[in-house]
Amino acid sequence: MNEYQFEEAVARMVRGDKSGLKEIYENYVGYIYRIIFEVLRNKENAEDVTSDFFLRLWDKADQFKPGSGHKGYLAVMARNMAIDFLRKHKKEELTALMQDLGADAEEEKRQGTKPAPADTGSSVEQEVVENMTIKQALDMLKPSERQIVSLKILGELTFKEIAQCMEIPMGTVTWKYQNAIKKLRRCGYEQGF
Repeated sequence: MNEYQFEEAVARMVRGDKSGLKEIYENYVGYIYRIIFEVLRNKENAEDVTSDFFLRLWDKADQFKPGSGHKGYLAVMARNMAIDFLRKHKKEELTALMQDLGADAEEEKRQGTKPAPADTGSSVEQEVVENMTIKQALDMLKPSERQIVSLKILGELTFKEIAQCMEIPMGTVTWKYQNAIKKLRRCGYEQGF
């Protein structure tokens, strides 16, 4: 769906025509779900928030500004809704996440899926990096860097679209993205960056 088609669908929604919402849903439900799931890390919650997303999109259709980059608009709205959900359910989600991370680490130790540190004087720092998950690596980034990386890689947005969404200069977006990727590479996350 291109920008013009999206704007036409939103215009129909503003007039009360549900076919506009249906068209947007069919084109973007997977995209929205991926963004929300990346934040929530829980299938059921991500499905619930994705459903709520499209209800909110319907309610707020008149607030969309044509020409503002619809993919970025959708990505920011989805991410914000996921974060709002986490805030509401923070304690339960954090407890579950910590248990999952602990269980994953224990399972990896039992199964030996992570390479054991070499006995040849492997440093503590190397051991920490080897046992770090991508979630932990992303958590090391500043919030703005983490948002830019998520929008670029998961949201598949261009630097220009990210700059428009975040309302910061494109040069700042590219600089923060490059710094974030360097940090992730130092943590051993070379692939995909």
